[in-house]
Amino acid sequence: MSDYSNLSLWLATYPGDLLPRPALDGDTEVDAAIVGGGFTGLWTAYYLAERDPSLSILVIEREICGFGASGRNGGWCVGELVAGVGSYARIAGQDAALRLLRHVHRSVDEVGRVVSTEGIDCGFAKGGVVRFARNRAQARRQQAEIDQHRSYGIGEEVIRLLSPEQVREYANPTDLHGGIFYEPCAALDPARLVRGLAEAVERRGVRIVEQTTATSLERGRVTTSRGLVKAPVVIRALEAYTRDLPGQRRSLVPLYSLMIATEPLDRATLAEIGLASRPTFADDRYAVIYGQRTADDRIAFGGRAVPYRYGSRISPATERDRRSHDLIRRVLVEIFPVLDGVQITHRWGGVLGAPRNWMPSVRFDRDRGFGTAGGYVGEGVAPSNLAGRTLADLVTGAGSELASLPWVGVESRFWEPEPIRWLGIRGTRAVMGWADRKEFRTGRRSWAGETAYQLLRR
Repeated sequence: MSDYSNLSLWLATYPGDLLPRPALDGDTEVDAAIVGGGFTGLWTAYYLAERDPSLSILVIEREICGFGASGRNGGWCVGELVAGVGSYARIAGQDAALRLLRHVHRSVDEVGRVVSTEGIDCGFAKGGVVRFARNRAQARRQQAEIDQHRSYGIGEEVIRLLSPEQVREYANPTDLHGGIFYEPCAALDPARLVRGLAEAVERRGVRIVEQTTATSLERGRVTTSRGLVKAPVVIRALEAYTRDLPGQRRSLVPLYSLMIATEPLDRATLAEIGLASRPTFADDRYAVIYGQRTADDRIAFGGRAVPYRYGSRISPATERDRRSHDLIRRVLVEIFPVLDGVQITHRWGGVLGAPRNWMPSVRFDRDRGFGTAGGYVGEGVAPSNLAGRTLADLVTGAGSELASLPWVGVESRFWEPEPIRWLGIRGTRAVMGWADRKEFRTGRRSWAGETAYQLLRR
């Protein structure tokens, strides 16, 4: 059996056992088969069972629930979508796009409600996000972002600009020029959430099988390594691992993100850093970074040092790449120098799923009985909850407002074939890294970085 505890801080410190549930033991028939035991699959099962308790629901997981991004991410339950309002406004208009955003905002509180109702001890702390501007270029981007939100009618109760003095009420980073506070976000332990959610769906009568590989999904059936599952409804919830299904290699590319965690910090060190209310934190460089102060007073911090492997390869060696982890540690120490010399106790990584249009979506074809959701590009903890509720409404025909949100039915073209895919992703990432270095050196905004950022999303 695999040692799942070595995958992340979250799984390594999980208080329960990680023994896999029994595998599928032969052919079976159910009302709904959900492939993938991460957040999207489990939230869908949770709300399907709530909407219609008579349904027989089977969740099929290749490893254990939380093996993928759901058990390895940064623990940001943030109410935003990577595509932003503008992308959905181009499809359905600004009002519809803002309606979607408001539902994503509310998903943070819905996760908190379920955590409380189900007694899931995952350190849920709704402290918002504080994003530092650590050079003049970042500060100008933040001002433009605030102006855009105000043009949408989104007020200070959701997002507001901070002076350097106001930022220091939250944290004490270096090279501070200002910041942004974004309210709809909670820090949490994602492994405890996903494992607790799995137990919650089982209490609602859902069956979960692990160590069971889905090899193909067709109308009304899922072929697995352990037997055939017949079901009038089949849901694919695999994120980056979608690439393992026949014909899906280029639908979602696996992009790597790596993380480190410090030892639990003493009071003096924590006083120097701040983050007492446990806001998640980042700065506004193009090469994304993200961190949180955990419930046991560590700093968990990540970034995308090795973004992509040729051929959409997923490699455990990349997840343990020491040079990438050392780079992430250097960035953390640059932000909080007091952490220089503090022991790093955990190093890990994983892949997130990115569609070519960079737009998370929910789809359900009632005629075929096939649905899918995902493409969160690393921001799936809260949106996956909304996706699960939306899929449940689409499957049961509940006819709620969720079924009309503009991410429903969004399709993305496939990514380019290799070597174009590798050159494009690695090339734009290299330009963004160069742009970040230039902005830190000069304080002037790099249009090359902005262009590379936009090109990656076209």
